[in-house]
Amino acid sequence: MRTKTLKKNKINVVTLGCSKNVYDSEVLMGQLKANDKEVVHEEEGNIVVINTCGFIANAKEESVNTILEYVQKKEDGVVDKVFVTGCLSERYKPDLQKEIPNVDEYFGTSELPGLLKALGADYKHELIGERLTTTPKNYAYLKIAEGCDRPCSFCAIPLMRGKHKSTPIEDLVTEAEKLAAKGVKELILIAQDLTYYGLDLYKKRNLAELLEALVKVEGIEWIRLHYAFPAGFPMDVLDVMNREPKVCNYLDIPLQHISDRILKSMRRGTTEAKTTKLLKEFRAAVPEMTIRTTLIVGYPGETEEDFEILKNWVIAMRFERLGCFTYSHEENTHAFSLEDDVPEEVKQERANIIMEIQSQISWELNQKKVGETFRCIIDRKEGNYFIGRTEFDSPDVDNEVLIDAAKHYVKQGEFVDIKITEAADFDLYGEPVV
Repeated sequence: MRTKTLKKNKINVVTLGCSKNVYDSEVLMGQLKANDKEVVHEEEGNIVVINTCGFIANAKEESVNTILEYVQKKEDGVVDKVFVTGCLSERYKPDLQKEIPNVDEYFGTSELPGLLKALGADYKHELIGERLTTTPKNYAYLKIAEGCDRPCSFCAIPLMRGKHKSTPIEDLVTEAEKLAAKGVKELILIAQDLTYYGLDLYKKRNLAELLEALVKVEGIEWIRLHYAFPAGFPMDVLDVMNREPKVCNYLDIPLQHISDRILKSMRRGTTEAKTTKLLKEFRAAVPEMTIRTTLIVGYPGETEEDFEILKNWVIAMRFERLGCFTYSHEENTHAFSLEDDVPEEVKQERANIIMEIQSQISWELNQKKVGETFRCIIDRKEGNYFIGRTEFDSPDVDNEVLIDAAKHYVKQGEFVDIKITEAADFDLYGEPVV
């Protein structure tokens, strides 16, 4: 008598949204692997877990479309089960259950044990830092805290991620050591707000102390800081940045706007004068520092005058890296009670104006780099080029260094000295120094 063959399940994890979601997917995959489950990232699998983003309108749309795509695959018999986790299902679970009932189960951002159980796995508490990384082998994200206590009017993150909760220094060091053992050379520190790190655990802002511990990890050569809040910035971090060569001269500090009227409505806890003073202090303390920021245009009530203030400030500040987003009117946020009164086309036009200004600033700053040599990490090969980055650039969001693969060979995942031969608006071209 023939017995029925038992089909081995393969779990495909699909990640949408920000680097914090990438990290969460990697933790989920690490747990599944420890349970002897076959798990892949964005490849074919008969069981699908979609880690969603619910931050702003277009991210929500992408998440919903991805869920619908896999539900259709389930109906067509291509996949057997579809599970949804992450920010969108944290925020809209009842609506999603009603609108897309064909999903097997929805889980919120803090329901990893439940999700694992649904996948036939146990949550293993002892797995500190055991992740299946999905980034190129030379860098990895290190999430140092979860959630946010800031009251920003436009932001839905606290609704989806809860209150700020720091991870203990010793756990982060353990995780960094495990990543270094796998060949990771660059740690990108992420959190909703890095500057709040430690307040809950150590009763003080402890980012500097965490950096002091992480620089001791052998094999880690770059440590990069992402997502700092401007109010209450711990200035001792700049001392560490200056003193420790492993801490990149780089800071991602989303400032959102600069008009005092808009900052007050956004509940940012700062002013134009305070922000400008802070940036000048950064430049004085670490002259080599690259500052990346992000801005929002089209916030409720933003007038032409408010926008002019922002535009002139961007021209004056000459940020090395800058991104600009149009305001997204999010329910259950404080700003949702305001009228979303800036027309979509005006929002888009303002964003385009800011990015045109930034493109010119970036081009001018890049021209000064021609002829200089920079230590670069090589992330990947794409088409006819090897793609690298300087310490002043973060993956996916910043400038890149392109090396002609027809003329030069450089090893992926390694540091190489690159002499810059040419510069465009955002990217640099160079050749290895032999």
